[in-house]
Amino acid sequence: MRFARNYTVPIFSLIIILIVSSFNSIKAQSKYGQNDTIITAAVVYEGDTIPAQTLPGVYVWSRSNLTAKQRWTRLRNAVYVTYPYAQRAGIVFNDIEKHIANSPDKSYVSKYINSREKELKKQFTEPLSNLSVYQGKVLMKLINRETGGTNCYDILKQLKGGFTARFWQTVAFFFGSDLRQPYDPRGQDAEMESIVQEVRKMYGYPG
Repeated sequence: MRFARNYTVPIFSLIIILIVSSFNSIKAQSKYGQNDTIITAAVVYEGDTIPAQTLPGVYVWSRSNLTAKQRWTRLRNAVYVTYPYAQRAGIVFNDIEKHIANSPDKSYVSKYINSREKELKKQFTEPLSNLSVYQGKVLMKLINRETGGTNCYDILKQLKGGFTARFWQTVAFFFGSDLRQPYDPRGQDAEMESIVQEVRKMYGYPG
């Protein structure tokens, strides 16, 4: 397993935002003309009307707290890298549940699950193989979040059986991880949740 980190996602997102902003500006000028009024948010300060924008939050770190900053930066990078995969996994799992719910046809259920598994392997095997162990732990927590609290162990057990779930739980144990790890957005994972909300705004996820 290779231990790689991807730091390009935030930069790529920033580039996309700049491109979209430039495109919107050009489109507005072509529609209204350079001298027309463009409506924007504003505040009145001491009689003057001033354009206003809501800027993203700024994190301030003291020199004596560099370790906390490094830990937070590592977590933020991991969430940016893994959340799109967790979000996609959540969609697929919820879709599988909808299609096989209360189905008495075991052959249909097995074929449907295998077809979706092949789809996921084709899309994600290569990028996921580049995740570090730490990023893998974060990914499992985020999958728990996106599936409404269903941890990775229960997902494997439901889709592939108890033996497969126990096997991968053993593998995870040797890497210092746990497929059953919970996601607590108001407790121990509050920091991760705040970064998730940042990512969702960055990429425009609905809801």
